[in-house]
Amino acid sequence: MPQINVTIDGRSYRMACGEGEEAHLTDLAASLDGRIGEMRKSFGEIGDMRLQVMAALTIADELAELRGRFKTLEAEVAALRKATEVAERGRNEDAERAAAGIGHAAERIGKLAEALGGSPPRG
Repeated sequence: MPQINVTIDGRSYRMACGEGEEAHLTDLAASLDGRIGEMRKSFGEIGDMRLQVMAALTIADELAELRGRFKTLEAEVAALRKATEVAERGRNEDAERAAAGIGHAAERIGKLAEALGGSPPRG
């Protein structure tokens, strides 16, 4: 299992990660470090632990919001799929009715042609 060093809020941490996830973990640590740095600028020196907790809560809040948006989008996709299925069924039913109507019309034309003394043209 690969191990990398990341720096968060001026402290270095040795972290293990899955094969090929080194860059992703480095990016995550850099993002957290950046958030803590921004908060330090906004709030001043209020304590390392408090800044880290505030950064974690901010990230948790964003995650909760994104989960809610994702759930809404999943519901919308499900509704659109259902509407598509209903429309597809309706289109198929319309096509079946049209085919039946054309077949019925062809029969009537054939009967009219026979009644007029001719035979229907053969193609």
